[in-house]
Amino acid sequence: MALETWRPKLAAWNPFRDLARVEREMEGMFGRPPRWPWGEGEREWAPAVDMIDRKDEIVLRADLPGLDEKDIEVTVQDGALTIRGERKEEKEEKKEDYYYSERSYGAFVRTLTLPAGVERDRVKATFTKGVLEVHLPKAKEAKGTKIEVKAA
Repeated sequence: MALETWRPKLAAWNPFRDLARVEREMEGMFGRPPRWPWGEGEREWAPAVDMIDRKDEIVLRADLPGLDEKDIEVTVQDGALTIRGERKEEKEEKKEDYYYSERSYGAFVRTLTLPAGVERDRVKATFTKGVLEVHLPKAKEAKGTKIEVKAA
């Protein structure tokens, strides 16, 4: 007959406790303070970005609602495009029976790796109705050449 060590019955399994532990371990590796997706702690925001590869250029579009062009900085350096900005938002609503006020602000940075062959000196950026559009012209060598395939 084998003896087995008695172990008390464990409490019900909580997936959020395991998720929090994994998140703490990951944050420890990368040196960031924890951010909870379900509302606790600091909120982080980064703009949505589309990158379109056209024949002569790469077009990048970033949604930046509520910002002005003076709040945005675009840089191209070491094969990467970086968008920096600061978002400040205030909401205030007054009615007969209530008053609502909310303020939010924060800086954001979004860095994207660019393919080789972008002409950095000819990059242009425009900002219209909350959408940043960056045109990155391709160098002649980066455009490639079409090769006709013939039957043998």
